[in-house]
Amino acid sequence: MGRDIAFETPSGSIGGWRADPVEAPRGALVVVQEIFGVNAHLRSVVDHYAAEGYVALAPAYFDPIERGVELDYGRDGVARGKALVDELGFDRAVAITAAAAKLLCSEGLKVGVVGFCWGGTIALLGNVRLGLPAVSYYGARNLPFLDEPLRAPMQFHFGEHDRSIPPQAVAAHRAKLPAAEVWTYPAGHAFNRDSDPAVYDAASARSAHARAMELFAGALG
Repeated sequence: MGRDIAFETPSGSIGGWRADPVEAPRGALVVVQEIFGVNAHLRSVVDHYAAEGYVALAPAYFDPIERGVELDYGRDGVARGKALVDELGFDRAVAITAAAAKLLCSEGLKVGVVGFCWGGTIALLGNVRLGLPAVSYYGARNLPFLDEPLRAPMQFHFGEHDRSIPPQAVAAHRAKLPAAEVWTYPAGHAFNRDSDPAVYDAASARSAHARAMELFAGALG
């Protein structure tokens, strides 16, 4: 269903994985990776959103630094992924998100953004800085940005057993962004990652996905 593409950004031409629905699209989603690049799991997520009726595009955010990054979930992959997101920085990531949204908007589509882990924070920034309806899964770097006002519908999903996002951090989202939906689940970090039995929680992932689709149906169609 999906395919590799290239598109222009302020950081130059980068790659991405794009999937289109069989029928006329309901809208479009920019899908923001974890720290592991556009790997097989993320491509499957993109394909799943296309099956739900949305044009979905996962930009290769690391391409301005290193092309074709696909990391595993081991210690070395985590360390390399953290180094890459730190080198990329939030401003470049937001600019890449804006370029992807502009591409999809040019096709006459309403656009939202959904992201996971590091990408969950980029999804939040896509809302407050770009005005995109957004869904953020377990964004562990959200706290510095909670004082920026929402500009579109916003949804957060957290695992109650996520050691990287303590309960007080979840509470801060509710306190500072009362217009947002904040959902918690009896799961840990990365509970949507169905390629990784160590973290995947099927029931939590299904519930979060249904809620995300409800938000995007209302905001995009």
